[in-house]
Amino acid sequence: MKRLLRLAGPEQLKSIDKIAGRVAIHLLPPPKHRETTRDINSILLIRPGGIGDAVLLAPTILALTRYFPSAKIHVLAERRNCGIFELIPGIDKTFLYDTPSGLFESLRARYDLVIDTEQWHRLSALIARLTNAPIIIGFDTNDRRRMFTDLLPYCHDDYEADSFLHLLSPLFSVQKFDINPPFLFPPPKTFQTAAELLAPLKNYPIVTIFPGASINERKWGSERFAEVLNGLESRGIRGVIVGSNEDVEHGEAIITGTRSINLAGKTSLAVTAAIISSTRLLLSGDSGVLHIGVGVGASTVSLFGPGIVSKWAPRGDRHTVLNMNLDCSPCTRFGTTPRCKRGVPCLSSIEVEMVIESVMKHLPTSNEKNI
Repeated sequence: MKRLLRLAGPEQLKSIDKIAGRVAIHLLPPPKHRETTRDINSILLIRPGGIGDAVLLAPTILALTRYFPSAKIHVLAERRNCGIFELIPGIDKTFLYDTPSGLFESLRARYDLVIDTEQWHRLSALIARLTNAPIIIGFDTNDRRRMFTDLLPYCHDDYEADSFLHLLSPLFSVQKFDINPPFLFPPPKTFQTAAELLAPLKNYPIVTIFPGASINERKWGSERFAEVLNGLESRGIRGVIVGSNEDVEHGEAIITGTRSINLAGKTSLAVTAAIISSTRLLLSGDSGVLHIGVGVGASTVSLFGPGIVSKWAPRGDRHTVLNMNLDCSPCTRFGTTPRCKRGVPCLSSIEVEMVIESVMKHLPTSNEKNI
C-alpha cells in the first residue's frame, strides 16, 4: 500500500480504488451506530479529488467551526487540492491522502467524528472506517455505505455545496448554502503580491481569465479565449491569465498581440485567489478555479458543457452561466466524463460574442479605472 500511494496520482488512485477498494471494503465489519452528541472535540474531514470539491466544502467546514468552536479540525486531502484548505479559517492541520506519511499520520490520530465527503470511490470510506471513530458520516452511493454509522443520500441535482452541508444533518440543523458571503479568505500578504503582479494593468478594469480544465472536454480553446480578450481590449478592458504550468502555453497564445499579461504557472493557489478577488470578474470554464472565484466573492462568467449545471454552476446575480442545453449534455457522472467523438458541441457552440456580451454586463463603462 505504501508503495502504491507513493506513486499515486489522481488516475492511479481511481485504479487502486477499483481493484483494492471493492475488495477491502467487504473485509472490515461495519461500525456500530452510536448516538451523536455535542461532545465532539476532534474532527477529520476526508476530501480527495480536485480543487472544486475542496472549495465547495468550505461552507461545511465553517459551519462545523461555528457549531463546535473548541474542536480540532483536521483535513485529509490530495496534493492537488490541499492548497485550498489554507484559505479556510478553523482548520488545524491538513494531511495528504496520497502520501504514505500523511495517510498513516491521520490514522494514528483519534477522532470523535469523521466525515468522508467523497461521493463515489471506496478508498476514502475504507480509511474513514479504519479511524474507528464513534461517528462516521458519508454518502450512501454504493457499497461504501458499509463503512459509515450515518448515511446521507446524494443527488446529482443538488448544488455540491448543499450536498456537503447535508452531511452535517445527523449532527445539527443546517441551512442551505448562502450565496452572498465569501467563504475563502486569502492571507493579507497574497493581496500585496497580487497588487504587484497586476501593477502593469492598474489603469484599466481587469478581467481574470482561466482557460484550463481538468479534461479536454471542458476546454473551450485558446483561440476563442484570444478572440474574447481582443474584443474586451477594444472596449478598454485588460486581461490577466491564471492557471498552472499546464496553462502557460495556452496563456501565451491568448495574450499574443494584446496588452494583457499571462501569470499562468507563476502563482500559488492562494495568490491566484487574491488576483481573482482583486479584479472585476473571472471568466472560466467548468473548473476548480471557477469555484475559487465564487469562494472569494467575485463575479463570474462560466462556460458549461458536459458538467451538470444544477450541481456545479455558481448561484446568484453575480454569476452568468453559459450553457447551450444540448440533448447530449450533461454527460458527467461522479467526476467521470466520457470522451466525446463529436467535438464537444455542447461547449464549442458557445459563441465568442455571446461571451463578450456576458462579460460586459458585469463590468462598468470602459472609461472607469480598475479599483
